Amino acid sequence: MNIFVTGGAGYIGSATAEALLKAGHSVTVYDSLVTGHRQAVPEGAKFIHAELSDTLALALALKEEQYDAVMHFAAFIEAGESMKDPAKFFRNNLINSLTLIEATVKAGVSRFLLSSTAAVYQSSDEPLTEDSPLGPTNTYGYTKLAIEQSLDWYRQIHKLHYAALRYFNASGALPGRGEAHQPESHLIPRVLQVALGQAEYAYIFGTDYPTPDGTCIRDYIHIADLVSAHILAVEALAERDKLIYNVGSGHGYSVREVIDTASEVVGRRIPVKEMPRRPGDSARLVASSEKIRRELGWQPQHDNLRDIIGSAWEWHRSHPHGYE
Repeated sequence: MNIFVTGGAGYIGSATAEALLKAGHSVTVYDSLVTGHRQAVPEGAKFIHAELSDTLALALALKEEQYDAVMHFAAFIEAGESMKDPAKFFRNNLINSLTLIEATVKAGVSRFLLSSTAAVYQSSDEPLTEDSPLGPTNTYGYTKLAIEQSLDWYRQIHKLHYAALRYFNASGALPGRGEAHQPESHLIPRVLQVALGQAEYAYIFGTDYPTPDGTCIRDYIHIADLVSAHILAVEALAERDKLIYNVGSGHGYSVREVIDTASEVVGRRIPVKEMPRRPGDSARLVASSEKIRRELGWQPQHDNLRDIIGSAWEWHRSHPHGYE
């Protein structure tokens, strides 16, 4: 296949682009480099440096070649920030995504894969299925749900086949490829920055949640397993016009458990600072990924938290300043 990958200079997008190339597909990466890194774009991929809001550049890029699918990873991802600056997320995540979807249809591309999120769901004490109640608690989750719903109208009106993968805390690293956000707010890399002496504390936002240790519980999935799910889904769109899947390990770990496990991995205690709850955080988000396992044969290979953190630690130790 010939695949157009937006956000292909970011953490998940670049890893997916690399895996697509290794599988023999052709890849064009389209990225603004606002949060991505040129060094993360895999060798062998064509690179276009442009904004999704640049409608002319986007239209020309999509019509330059005949693409089989668009895989969309370009978005702002910080849930906490989305509650402070919602307009930023509406403009980039929602409006720019609609611009991309419209350009995809006009270019005659028939398949579209959206990198979505578990943040579209309400918090639940039970593992979340694709039929669990929707109810984003932050602007970030709302923008992703709005894109999913928009895609379904394009499916009905323009016959655009689409997949939405709702995933749960992509984590870990691949050889030479890992998380490099500036600033970093994701729990695992933030904790490892403390271990490297780049930050003073690992922060716990909220210690009074209705969970066993009072901290939020999340499902963590290794980047390699997430990438394999994306490739299976985009291939399946040749036969299916709509796919919505949860992608997670099925295991829930609290913030304290993650910090304690990271302390074991690095061999020393990670200092912690407890803070009030952040607006927009859910108490518990854990996936049931039975549907994608059953329908596409997806099987995670790295669902052990210690192994996930261990791979991330290898990346951060060897790349203490990310791709710089």
